[in-house]
Amino acid sequence: MELVQELISFIMHIDVHLEEIIRDFGNWSYLILFAIVFVETGVVIFPFLPGDSLLFASGTLTAAMGAFDLWILIPVFLTAAILGDTMNYHIGHKVGTSIPPKSFLGRIIKKERMEAAEKFFNTHGGKTIVIARFMPFIRTFIPFVAGASKMHYSYFLFYNIVGALLWVFSCTLLGYFFGNIPIIKDNFSVVLILIIIISVVPAVIGAMKSKFSTK
Repeated sequence: MELVQELISFIMHIDVHLEEIIRDFGNWSYLILFAIVFVETGVVIFPFLPGDSLLFASGTLTAAMGAFDLWILIPVFLTAAILGDTMNYHIGHKVGTSIPPKSFLGRIIKKERMEAAEKFFNTHGGKTIVIARFMPFIRTFIPFVAGASKMHYSYFLFYNIVGALLWVFSCTLLGYFFGNIPIIKDNFSVVLILIIIISVVPAVIGAMKSKFSTK
């Protein structure tokens, strides 16, 4: 429970914690940011790590106090996002169809869901990978399912790169250019909550549509 509370605190006050990381680790902070984004996108059991809010807050602190060099920060995020999705894809490709049914992932990734996912990716794969970049939790799961569904790797890689470019540039630069506007700066935690809510809305709508269409 304490770990969960610390994680929530880190996400909701990520600007404060980023300042602490910068103060304590200096240029090593880039490696820490790389690791967070890489794990959040690359390891299917860690979808709860901050993504959008981390990019936004990093861009904000870069503009406000020169915490990072923008020309280093963006390539770091891009590399982490692309490599993370790539690793997640290969994990899914390797073990996606051999997960024990009673395991944690087995309860989520059932055979019928995998078959439906494969059919979906054959029709809308590229669009799904790009859009998923902007959706917490789902962006961690989609590359795994893409790999398990045997999506052709070159096809996946193209949309992986496109999605990463759109996600990193938009979130980081939004923070860089708008994060220090007084009303946003004074209500930073509220803004982060709104970012999370807006990101999750498409998934909720999609789930509701799927539920009602099934009925």
